[in-house]
Amino acid sequence: MHDVIVVGGGPVGLYTALLLRRAGVDAVVLERRTERSSHSRAIGIHPPALRALDTGGIADDLRARGVRIRDGIARSAGRHVGTVSFAALPGKETYVLAVPQAVTEEILERHLEDGFPGTLRRGVSVVATHDAGDHVLAVARAQGEDTALRARLVIAADGARSSVRDDAGVGAPVHRYPDCYVMGDFSDATGDGDDAVLYLEAGGIVESFPLPGGIRRWVVRVGCPVERPTASDLTQLIRERTGVDVDPATNSMLSAFEVRSRLARRLVAGRIVLVGDAAHEVSPIGGQGMNLGWLDAVELVPIIAASLRDGQDVAVRLARYGKERRAEAALARRKASINMALGRPLPGPVLRPRNALLGALIRNSRVHAGVARAFTMQ
Repeated sequence: MHDVIVVGGGPVGLYTALLLRRAGVDAVVLERRTERSSHSRAIGIHPPALRALDTGGIADDLRARGVRIRDGIARSAGRHVGTVSFAALPGKETYVLAVPQAVTEEILERHLEDGFPGTLRRGVSVVATHDAGDHVLAVARAQGEDTALRARLVIAADGARSSVRDDAGVGAPVHRYPDCYVMGDFSDATGDGDDAVLYLEAGGIVESFPLPGGIRRWVVRVGCPVERPTASDLTQLIRERTGVDVDPATNSMLSAFEVRSRLARRLVAGRIVLVGDAAHEVSPIGGQGMNLGWLDAVELVPIIAASLRDGQDVAVRLARYGKERRAEAALARRKASINMALGRPLPGPVLRPRNALLGALIRNSRVHAGVARAFTMQ
């Protein structure tokens, strides 16, 4: 019997397992994918998460592979609205680190394999879990064969559509927003360097973020879901709203998404604990989701390790974890809602004074500091 089975080998599951193993806990990660996805989704690593990742010894590897975004610039109709600088943030992380998710997973997996070979088991799907009171039974399927595994605890890091959460009977109502986006990565010819740029335009927001290797990610709000996005259509939208020419031939990633959120009614159900998107799916606008999951792990692992050492019932200790992390997720969801509201279309007579007000607020030192902390999850 294992101490812990972690279901899901994404960035949150991998980091949770790494912390568990370094704390002396017998843990395995079961991941249905046979190899890492090359599709880059989450890119922003915020200062609190960087500090958390330092405890696992991997933050320096991420810094070496990422771009440090120190300023966020707001523009509208070709004019500068304001700049939010992270230079005055507390601590040494006065930036948001931009790293493609595929690179983040590569680094996490390498640290886990180097330190604790065999912890990650790919090509294994968890098809059922059952809390038996003093342990959890997990049915794992690999190459068409089922195996029953037992553990003292199961950590669900299997994403927003978590089957482990469903097996535990934990509800996670879906909230849908009137926001759809198309995003793509292209060679960067903007001259904006390491700055993030937000274009607050009448047709809706356009966001632009630097990535390593001379790449820039563009995210454009659209009025309805786009089933088959194309690089040409996306670059045309960028040009129409911002006047910036982006070469569609340089596209290296393209996707479209609708925005929804879920917040599990509870994060702990007996011996099953939810982390990451299984616990709280928030809008990707603002880049909080992956970071929240890592912060879940940093709070959770010491509780598990201490309970296994002293033999005390882990349930009491986990109750506080569930309450506090759920409250943090609810706050993140509210922030994401504000971010999306700021990016919705507005008629010119409303947009211009709104942007002028935003610019004036950003120039106020106290407001500026508060906005910088909010954008970096502090």
